[in-house]
Amino acid sequence: MSAIIHELTLLQERDGWLSEPALRELAVRLQVPLHRVESVSTFYTHFRRTPPKRVQVAVCRDLSCMLAGGPAACAALRRDLAGRDDVEVTEVSCIGRCDSAPACAVGHRVMRVDDAVAAISEVSSEHPTPTAEPNRWAADIHASADDRYGVLRRAVTAGADEADRIIAALKAANLRGMGGAGFPTGMKWEMVRKEPGPTKYVICNADESEPGTFKDRAVLADLPHLVIEGMALAALTVGAERGYVFIRHEYESERRALQAAIDDAYARGALGRGIFGSATNFDLEVFVSPGGYILGEETALLECMEDKRGEPRNKPPFPGQQGLWGKPTLINNVETFAHATGIIAKGVDWWTSLGRPGFSGHKFISVSGDVASPGVHLVAMGTTLRELLALCGGMKAGKELIAIAPGGASSNFLPPTKLDVALDFKTLADAGSMLGSGAAVFIGTGADLLQVGLNVARFFRNESCGKCVPCRVGSAKAVALLEGRASLPPGADALLRELNDTMYLTSICGLGQVALGPLLSILANFPEAIERG
Repeated sequence: MSAIIHELTLLQERDGWLSEPALRELAVRLQVPLHRVESVSTFYTHFRRTPPKRVQVAVCRDLSCMLAGGPAACAALRRDLAGRDDVEVTEVSCIGRCDSAPACAVGHRVMRVDDAVAAISEVSSEHPTPTAEPNRWAADIHASADDRYGVLRRAVTAGADEADRIIAALKAANLRGMGGAGFPTGMKWEMVRKEPGPTKYVICNADESEPGTFKDRAVLADLPHLVIEGMALAALTVGAERGYVFIRHEYESERRALQAAIDDAYARGALGRGIFGSATNFDLEVFVSPGGYILGEETALLECMEDKRGEPRNKPPFPGQQGLWGKPTLINNVETFAHATGIIAKGVDWWTSLGRPGFSGHKFISVSGDVASPGVHLVAMGTTLRELLALCGGMKAGKELIAIAPGGASSNFLPPTKLDVALDFKTLADAGSMLGSGAAVFIGTGADLLQVGLNVARFFRNESCGKCVPCRVGSAKAVALLEGRASLPPGADALLRELNDTMYLTSICGLGQVALGPLLSILANFPEAIERG
């Protein structure tokens, strides 16, 4: 499984980079053409083709860190490190630490940019961020660690109609995917179950990489057992015997927590051959992403796992029909599997009771930007944006709210008049935005909204895989139109709308379809804040 990426990762861990002789030797050893190794090694952001300095500092350049003064902090860091030939400072896309903005990584250790100089002398890439003690969340259905995997134990010893019961419960609960697309979970599980063939796979997408989004990181750190149990229940339901958690490489401490939980599940008999003495088999392993926001798109993720460049596939066929290695594959995100475990254990009425009147369930939400206390909150569906802001202590001192991205960097920006909109798929769609990746970014006075929109457009330009011309060229044209300007040039509105329409209609995947939406929402919803020249 994924021999090329696995071996490239080992090579880089050994040498710090991928040299031409090492790649040639690897191609010979794996008996694959050199061009395949070269193609993979040059696509993924985690792989280096030049020798690194002794210490590498990766500074986030995206939305939440920009709002927290990231550009100035990065410039100050470079000044403080001037003359240090052993240190390399690079700007990178979001590293998933928006609650510590402006954030950077020194090797595997993540911190605020202000703390980097002091940490450089004592931290190397071999020392990840320490794993904190798990937080207690209301989503954890188990009273104690001893109760874990009880839902799975009952399921594997139940009758032949257990899979139908599980699907019926997920459908009745109307659980939707919590990674951004919002596809009905029960329907997806049923589709994969109905596909013929003895070989199927279950994959957990833990590659959240959108600016402002870090709630799955908290679930992996604190509730990995719920995710594992949800994946095993899914495997039982669809008829799979192997699963993978696809996790971004920046989440090293979370990977370690997850691996410890997987080891514990094997020790308890909840994973492996003959789960809890039944005829059910399910093996689970972790696949570490070699980097790139595009890998959050499920077919690009599959291409990566098959040792290819992470470029989205044309659909149909969908992964549930032809996924990993051409076999039916169920893909859900971290939070979805965790909630599925709760619904299967406690039932539809329990799930419904968690929401506000007229809504069902609860939701993990990442909150960042100009708030007093950024972090992750578990809230009832139907909670308003105003209430969510209050949970974070309101806006930072001296800041007044001017705009909200309620569903991550890909969601349309809303004005403060929408603060009483409820958090839910339909209500946010009706308000002109989306629940998206479950990430609310609150923006306060002092922010230049045109630069905020440009920052988001630049992120999507940087993270486009380049496979399709509309996305690759359209996102670059949009950024070039605004970059280095303090005002919107004449005719830019119409040109940006035209680019957006073309990208939306012709891009292969969702990245190109949403890349200019946030920028256009700023131009539409905040005309008085945009200087035009």
